[in-house]
Amino acid sequence: MAMTFTEDSIKELRLRLEDAVVKCSERCLYQSAKWAAEMLNSLVSTDGNDTDAESPMETDPQPNVNPFSPQSDPTEATLELQEAHKYLLAKSYFDTREYDRCAAVFLPPTIPPVPLSTVSPNVKSRTSLTPQKGKRKSFVRPGSKAGQALPRNPYPILSQKSLFLALYAKYLAGEKRRDEETEMVLGPADGGMTVNRELPDLARGLEGWFAERRDRGLQDRGQGWLEYLYAVILIKGKNEEEAKKWLVRSVHLFPFHWGAWQELNDLLPSVDDLKQVAETLPQNIMSFIFQVHCSQELYQATDETHQTLNGLESIFPTSAFLKTERALLYYHSRDFEDASAIFADILIDSPHRLDSLDHYSNILYVMGARPQLAFVAQLATATDKFRPETCCVVGNYYSLKSEHEKAVMYFRRALTLDRNFLSAWTLMGHEYIEMKNTHAAIESYRRAVDVNRKDYRAWYGLGQAYEVLDMCFYALYYYQRTAALKPYDPKMWQAVGTCYAKMNKIPQSIKAMKRALVAGAYYEQSADAASADHPTAGRKILDPDLLHQIALLHERSDNEDEAAAYMELTLQQESGEIERTETDSEDDDGDENSDDDTTTQPRSRRRRRQKSSRDDDNEVEAVGGTGVTATTSKARLWLARWALKHGDLNRADQLAGELCQDGIEVEEAKALMRDVRARREGGGGG
Repeated sequence: MAMTFTEDSIKELRLRLEDAVVKCSERCLYQSAKWAAEMLNSLVSTDGNDTDAESPMETDPQPNVNPFSPQSDPTEATLELQEAHKYLLAKSYFDTREYDRCAAVFLPPTIPPVPLSTVSPNVKSRTSLTPQKGKRKSFVRPGSKAGQALPRNPYPILSQKSLFLALYAKYLAGEKRRDEETEMVLGPADGGMTVNRELPDLARGLEGWFAERRDRGLQDRGQGWLEYLYAVILIKGKNEEEAKKWLVRSVHLFPFHWGAWQELNDLLPSVDDLKQVAETLPQNIMSFIFQVHCSQELYQATDETHQTLNGLESIFPTSAFLKTERALLYYHSRDFEDASAIFADILIDSPHRLDSLDHYSNILYVMGARPQLAFVAQLATATDKFRPETCCVVGNYYSLKSEHEKAVMYFRRALTLDRNFLSAWTLMGHEYIEMKNTHAAIESYRRAVDVNRKDYRAWYGLGQAYEVLDMCFYALYYYQRTAALKPYDPKMWQAVGTCYAKMNKIPQSIKAMKRALVAGAYYEQSADAASADHPTAGRKILDPDLLHQIALLHERSDNEDEAAAYMELTLQQESGEIERTETDSEDDDGDENSDDDTTTQPRSRRRRRQKSSRDDDNEVEAVGGTGVTATTSKARLWLARWALKHGDLNRADQLAGELCQDGIEVEEAKALMRDVRARREGGGGG
């Protein structure tokens, strides 16, 4: 997508971001304010004299007067002026985390949120135990049939800014009490039993407030903040479709509130959902940033995504947020070196920036870069040891040292600080798998999926855990969810194929393994053929392990010809004898017809094998191969036995001799050579 920004549009964008920082800070949305401030600071400069302190008289005074900051609605401006002192008092309470006191400045409490101890002990014990015996009822969601009239507006006449601050404080007070009641991570009360008790009143009150605004014809004079809060409450009540509409309305009213975009992103589990919502979004730069972020979350490292990101980086050249998005795109494409290099550059520029540092530690963990991971852990601990990101980095370090108990301790600490911190749930599940505590791993992965349904690692972990328990039907379901999220990752399709094989569904297993083969070729091509002049550009690199597994599956289904053909293909990978095949897209759409076509491909390759090895000798050398591996030696042994079985004694003797040179399966090879010699002596040769 081409993005052309003039000098005037850059200046307007700067004013918009300044306005966003101020308004988010006024409403105590500190993470969104921080995001807007960082983007503002990374915005490209349009005037070389902006930072020239030598000539203050030449400085344009216009940036000091932001036309977007003053309240354009006269009614709201009057109310804000009348409430100024109360607002400052309420915000001071909010900043010191006294949320109930903050809300009480504008909304005097009528009923205490916690029952007073004036009831008899028997009644108290009965009411406190009842919710824990069964599933706690969620609050009546707005718009549902509850047998009651529409709620009335319970709030006094307040400006939208003051009302948002008060209601947001009530919401956070309920979240704080919920976390206190939950107590220990993965403890008996950690689950769906504890809820935010403020949500029902907040939902009813906001619905009444919006209904009154509609009756008075003021629905188009919203500011976007209360719409955002209402959507958050709807999400907590599992009314996600309605929440999506309110978030779209919120970003239309105030596009530069990043928190609303993040909530909307969490409600889009697939690319189709993203495309559907994209048509309803405002057409501005925030939509481009949002689509890049969603594409990264959905593992869509496409050319279009990178082009959009390039356009955004031309406007925000030093943005750490956009650099992180690119690093995560590389990470999801398994390009760990480039991803690690970007994160290292971010750390050099901002050594105290802890945002997304848990992802960097994951990359270093996969790369086995223990010294770098130790350095990052020390740096994060020195900055803030009580940040969830820091705890995850340290946990990954201990996991790399195989100290899994310490790793779990740090992941639990991260979750104590933030129950919705996705990385900690997933990584703790991995540690429990290592510790053979399968049931705790399953619960950790389930909580990760509850936080983010797009986390393929948690779905894959659930599949692994159920596979360990020999519950293949459950494992298959979770592996299929994983493959749907990352269709170009061979590991996911291989897991699906393995599950099908354990369930004796051989045709489905073969089909899944072929999908893994195609996906593996896709990844190798994207990693190795980055430049057009690379010798493997446009070629497929086939995985000998996958080819061998497909061959064994064909053998299980009594199709020895196909098994032999795939064993030949496995053997060819030693020298890198890879041809331009017709299978580049044969399994990509996964339909039955394309799968039928693939069963005939290996035979045609085998028939062309001798010609190819002669005519394309230079190309074969350029591509290179795997060399002798345990897998290719197993294929050679299988082919030798197959040749002996079918009376091709020369071929069997040749393969057995090669096995003796390989140094793998030597005893089996010698026995085969003895059998060949015996048959020649007894039957006059082959």
